[in-house]
Amino acid sequence: MKLYNLKDHNEQVSFSQAVKQGLGKQQGLFFPLELPEFELTDIDEMLDMDFVSRSSKILSAFIGDEIAPHQLHERLKSAFTFPAPVTKVTDDISSLELFHGPTLAFKDFGGRFMAQMLSWASEADEKITILTATSGDTGAAVAHAFYGMDNVRVVILYPQGKISPLQEKLFCTLGGNIQTIAIDGDFDACQALVKQAFDDQLLKKAIGLNSANSINISRLLAQICYYFEAVAQLPQEKRNQLVISVPSGNFGDLTAGLLAKSLGLPVKRFIAATNTNDTVPRFLAEGEWRPNATVATLSNAMDVSQPNNWPRVEEIFRRKTWRLTDLGYGAVDDETTKTTLRELASLGYISEPHAAIAYRLLRDQLQEGEFGLFLGTAHPAKFKESVEAILGQTLSLPEALAERANLPLLSHQMAANFAELRAFLLHK
Repeated sequence: MKLYNLKDHNEQVSFSQAVKQGLGKQQGLFFPLELPEFELTDIDEMLDMDFVSRSSKILSAFIGDEIAPHQLHERLKSAFTFPAPVTKVTDDISSLELFHGPTLAFKDFGGRFMAQMLSWASEADEKITILTATSGDTGAAVAHAFYGMDNVRVVILYPQGKISPLQEKLFCTLGGNIQTIAIDGDFDACQALVKQAFDDQLLKKAIGLNSANSINISRLLAQICYYFEAVAQLPQEKRNQLVISVPSGNFGDLTAGLLAKSLGLPVKRFIAATNTNDTVPRFLAEGEWRPNATVATLSNAMDVSQPNNWPRVEEIFRRKTWRLTDLGYGAVDDETTKTTLRELASLGYISEPHAAIAYRLLRDQLQEGEFGLFLGTAHPAKFKESVEAILGQTLSLPEALAERANLPLLSHQMAANFAELRAFLLHK
């Protein structure tokens, strides 16, 4: 598999190199040189396969012979150890629940597959530092995926006071090879620090720097697989008019969905669902890219004003000669999010703010004869305080959260200062 840098098309790397490198020159994202497509008969056969076997076929189409099919299958078997069920909400809308993994969020799929690929691609004695920024769920998924791995140090930056307390407990209580830093700033400030680190070639070489954000191609490719898993669970008549609404912050999930469609998965259209950090909806409506300052919302994992993966979205549309005007979009404020959570609860479905935004725009934009699917990206209990306050009912804690809820936080605190972060990273 060859990938090229979106900022410098002359920089081309193998899959294993892209996994280890994370970003290209000038902080450019890697993108597949070839966009494979399956025949309709292949798609039908694949939808009858089990999750791991189907995922192996999907990823082999991208990776090629760089990793042997049986090896890839075994790695996926170790990574995808939990389901992604489709749950009915109304007659014409269902939720794809991606929160049944160890950290109760969709990022378990990408995080665990990346850990498998990094251990496959790395030399036995090669020391690696994973540096990543999180607005909530990435941190936990990455921390748990790499926890206890030899020769891998994980450093996670997150905006202090801007993620839910239970999200924080999930990844800031592990210790060992997992180090967490609460940054005095928002997610974009954390992300800017990560980018500065990747621009520092001496630092990069000294600590074997890598990233586990959705900028890493292995995480992105893994996310393609659950779109196929969703369609496999739908009856034939619901597959033909499928609309998928994706809660969007950094836009990795939407990128993966578009790559699934590019492979031949039957999706009529996607809806990019954001909160009031609405850079993309405004861009799609007005044609101008004008990021505002990030604002804190109930759906904190989507509090991103400068989404990293947007260049990949534009590249897919350009390469496939699709029209960007066919992409649905919308932004939902906190009050509407609260109303929507109550609406879902009245339908017998307990959700959380990110999925509620995706449901709201799907419900509002779904046309007669279409079938809608929205992504449930995190377990409601990860947002226990806010969901309980909105719904006026108590949520029980799943075991993964209950066992960490009372543990002490092990985080460091730091200003959004690169010199300070650099010194921390160089200190063994």
